[in-house]
Amino acid sequence: MNPPDLGLLLDVDGPVASPVTRTIAIDSIARDLVDLVAAGVPIAFITGRSHEFIADVVIPALQEAGLREALLRPGTRMFGVFEKGGAWSTIDADGMGEPTIDRSVAFSADAVDAIRDLVERRFADTMFFDETKRAMISVEQRKDVGSEDYRPSQRAFQDQAFAVLTGQGVGLRYEEQSVADSDGAVPFRIDPTVISTDIESIRLDKDHAAQRALEHFRAQGPMPSTWLSVGDSRSDYLMADQLHTEGFETAHLDVRPGDGILDRPYTVLTEGDLIHDEAFAAHLTGIRAELGV
Repeated sequence: MNPPDLGLLLDVDGPVASPVTRTIAIDSIARDLVDLVAAGVPIAFITGRSHEFIADVVIPALQEAGLREALLRPGTRMFGVFEKGGAWSTIDADGMGEPTIDRSVAFSADAVDAIRDLVERRFADTMFFDETKRAMISVEQRKDVGSEDYRPSQRAFQDQAFAVLTGQGVGLRYEEQSVADSDGAVPFRIDPTVISTDIESIRLDKDHAAQRALEHFRAQGPMPSTWLSVGDSRSDYLMADQLHTEGFETAHLDVRPGDGILDRPYTVLTEGDLIHDEAFAAHLTGIRAELGV
């Protein structure tokens, strides 16, 4: 059977992993992804999460649904790009490969230590420092803390984190150094999400990460002409932007359209009143039915 003319680029938090449990909470998502990859659909996780999160949370759930057997089939492809392009690795029948880290966009040890110290001294009651990140700096909402308490704390943290980093000269020495020798001096942005704050090089984003995945898939075999990207934030549209720029027939599924649907030259999809992983689960089941997988 010829593989379906479809590829998937998937954000993880929101569509795949529940933002509440931070696990794959809907079993059909794992089953449907495994069946699609077994049918020859290339699937890449394009996420701000770390390699460790995907290896510890996402891949085990997929393996329980039969991922190992699926990826033993000829022509199957799965890939992971983490930290918005700061790291990436293969995903095969044996699980996750060792990640490749883009050191040119990583923060210095001093910058990382300073933000860790800030969290531990002033914000540990609402958030924790993500020790798994290797290029970005991320701070995440504690599971025992509600949004009403986290949001004001998140805003205060972001203001203080900016002051701490610029006080160290992070991002201000960029013109004096090459990118390859930046030592954390590459200009940065602070990007809040529903459950976290990411501090990242301005060279990292979902379009950069999507490009990395597409390059990997091209090296492995023929490319589908039709692609779907899925995400829950406005920055996730950048995956579809990259697909459209490269000439693919593109659609984007927005699983949190309440934040505002962006005007784009490709199709933007929603699932009615459903949001997050419930929206993706419904859409994924529909894709399987349409393809007869």
